[in-house]
Amino acid sequence: MKQIIALGGGGFSMEPDNPLLDQYILRQSAVRTPKVCFIPTASGDAEGYIQGFEHAFGSHGCIPSHLALSRPPSADLEDYVLDKHIVYVGGGNTELLLTTWRETGLDCILRKAWEQGIVLAGLSAGSICWYEQGVSCDDTDRAEAITGLGLIPGSHSPHYDAEPAYRHGFHELLSTGLIGEGVGVDDGVGIHYAGGQIHQVISSRPSTRAYRVESVNGGIRETEMIPAYLGSESQFTRKMEG
Repeated sequence: MKQIIALGGGGFSMEPDNPLLDQYILRQSAVRTPKVCFIPTASGDAEGYIQGFEHAFGSHGCIPSHLALSRPPSADLEDYVLDKHIVYVGGGNTELLLTTWRETGLDCILRKAWEQGIVLAGLSAGSICWYEQGVSCDDTDRAEAITGLGLIPGSHSPHYDAEPAYRHGFHELLSTGLIGEGVGVDDGVGIHYAGGQIHQVISSRPSTRAYRVESVNGGIRETEMIPAYLGSESQFTRKMEG
């Protein structure tokens, strides 16, 4: 079955003491000890990011590896990727990610991986990339529409609650027709697509949301999608107090 888990933000790099989203991703593989490949292209293959992934996932009952396109581990990228059970894409510069993937052919390899049932996941740039379109903000908080791989129909904005430029930019781009309708996703929230449809909306934090975002009669309409919280209120309280 084709699966994608798009995180607005969260996971090991944003919530190092809260593994709920990463554990959820791992459970979607049918393999008991899945091979998980981290792709840090959007960060420029930052070594610290890779080490953070290896440290976090090394304790999760899986076999972690990474694919840094600036120093590829294999001459045969397709064979390397298709040997994995889960692909986890990190955040950073979405335009850099998509340009690099298209230059190296990784975009086509990842489509093949998806078609073969390898679970695709990621946060921020690593979630925008799977959609037809996405909202990307630069260092000046200027929003622009990005053309993604099109594995998920519609558009996507991550960081919907945490970085106002994304929500405002999504509304503006939608109002001017530069982007189509789609979903805005808070940090700590993931949308799990299975077979091309939304299977479940999940969260690592209480009171977070995802939204269907549409242009209606000259205005913007947001419709809440309430996630299934993956933890318990008592767990969350202990984390906040700690």
